Amino acid sequence: MERFFLYDDTVDTKTRFVSFAGKNERFDLAIVQTDRFYGKALVLDLQSNRYAIIGSDDLQQPGYIEHIYNLNEEDANELRSFLHEIVG
Repeated sequence: MERFFLYDDTVDTKTRFVSFAGKNERFDLAIVQTDRFYGKALVLDLQSNRYAIIGSDDLQQPGYIEHIYNLNEEDANELRSFLHEIVG
């Protein structure tokens, strides 16, 4: 069977690994930045195996961080505050 690729690209990335403790939650993240996502960052939560492509517009969306990373409002606000520093 012949494989049909929709795309097969290799790109340079800048990856930051960061771990910090919030009030209730520890966050272990990998943040991947590339020109592939139109200025947004791929944010992987290494503990929960959840990830999202996040830009500043996504951080403004009510309930988005809570839903994507399965966090309560307080923990999501801590993560959102950190991500504001990363993605603008």
